[in-house]
Amino acid sequence: MGTAPTPIKFSATDFLAAERNFLAWIRTGLALMGFGFVVARFALFLQEIRLAEPQLGTRSYGVSIWFGTAMIALGVVVNIYASWRHVQLVRELNRGGTEFTKPSFGALAVALILAAVGLTMAIYLISV
Repeated sequence: MGTAPTPIKFSATDFLAAERNFLAWIRTGLALMGFGFVVARFALFLQEIRLAEPQLGTRSYGVSIWFGTAMIALGVVVNIYASWRHVQLVRELNRGGTEFTKPSFGALAVALILAAVGLTMAIYLISV
């Protein structure tokens, strides 16, 4: 007969590491929301300049308002996901499980979405 695996004991440092990870996700979400706000406000700023100086042209900057709003929404989604994932992780640590050792789907998804948004914004800026 084999011996049963010994349950893994987690220390306070493991929980503190989970807390630091959660706070990093929150900072990421806040940065996305802040950047989105700046992008959206920049479009409004350009519209005000166009109203003050009509000879500058009638170019539309509505796309940056949508990009900014999308970035704010992405920041909200990141913060909600971070909260949900943190609760899951702490429960897993309390049970002594090791499910948390696999790669973070959320981090990969956010990285890919931000890469796509950055590429789209670069193409937009080059074309305008």
